[in-house]
Amino acid sequence: MTQDTPSIDPRPTQQPVDPDVLKALGDLPEEFQGFPRLFQDEIRPALLTREAERQDAVAKARQARYVGIALAVIGGLAGAFLVRHPIAAIIAVVIGIGYLYWGGRDVRRLGKEAKDLIVLPVVRELGLNFTADPGSVESIYKHRHVRTVPIWDRASYEDLLTGQRHGVDFELFEAHLEERRSSTDSKGRTRTHWVTVFKGQCLRFQFTKTFYGRTLITRDAGFFNRFGGGKGMSRASLEDPVFEKIFEVYTTDQVESRFLLTPDLMQNLVDLEKAFHGGRLKACFDGGEMFITLEGGDLFEPGSMFKPLDSVDRVRELLTDFAAIFGIMDAVIIGRRNEGLARDPS
Repeated sequence: MTQDTPSIDPRPTQQPVDPDVLKALGDLPEEFQGFPRLFQDEIRPALLTREAERQDAVAKARQARYVGIALAVIGGLAGAFLVRHPIAAIIAVVIGIGYLYWGGRDVRRLGKEAKDLIVLPVVRELGLNFTADPGSVESIYKHRHVRTVPIWDRASYEDLLTGQRHGVDFELFEAHLEERRSSTDSKGRTRTHWVTVFKGQCLRFQFTKTFYGRTLITRDAGFFNRFGGGKGMSRASLEDPVFEKIFEVYTTDQVESRFLLTPDLMQNLVDLEKAFHGGRLKACFDGGEMFITLEGGDLFEPGSMFKPLDSVDRVRELLTDFAAIFGIMDAVIIGRRNEGLARDPS
């Protein structure tokens, strides 16, 4: 009589999620509840393989900082007061700054590589697409058309994120827009220089239904509010005094603007500024699209390389950005649904 051999499950036992990770990510929206496991099983191990490299890079950068500052300060003073030659002082300062920059090159390189280790698993889990260097982004011209960005002469773009939520296509990218300006000195010589007119985040949502009119949301500009939002637009009357202290709203359809700018959406716009670390928010509903721009603030960055690579705060900040984007989209979708029911009760 033979005795059955007990079967052995070949699958590895899954380790419980670190309580500190659960605590750090536990208060995010419900749809992000699977990310503590993703962080522990995939993102953290990948980051830990680069931790020793980070420590070496940081040590090199710190040493270069001390040496570079010393060269700049001591050399500059020596050139100014001992040699008494301003060119020598300038050269010493340039050498010191150059050495400092050279010493930080490994930190900068590692930061770019760590960005991929963090961002790519997150966007894959969310079913989105990410391109760090997209080249040109054609929709910037739509942003210009609806006046969410100013006119520019040259532009560069990075960090293009595209995807879909509840049937709504969206894209997010960072734009740096510059204008060419000229000045003439007292001798009649003309100089051309570039001035940044916008540097920040651009969002575009493509909804399935067309808006009845155009509604533009801008930062309160005080005296300049009298110039309005453009031809055929009038100031919208809102019911949120907090929002009205921050923003001015102009529209071609007063009824639609009240349905669109629900208390939830207005709060989400305020939250978006905080999450994106930006300011001077502008937004516009036009055609079947919503456009949003915020100046300042970099997204999808891995954070400081002067703290451990596997810090859960790196992922938390990224997920907070996504939650803010999704909150805007959800609020607009609900507002559009309510507006449709009110305008067409049948």
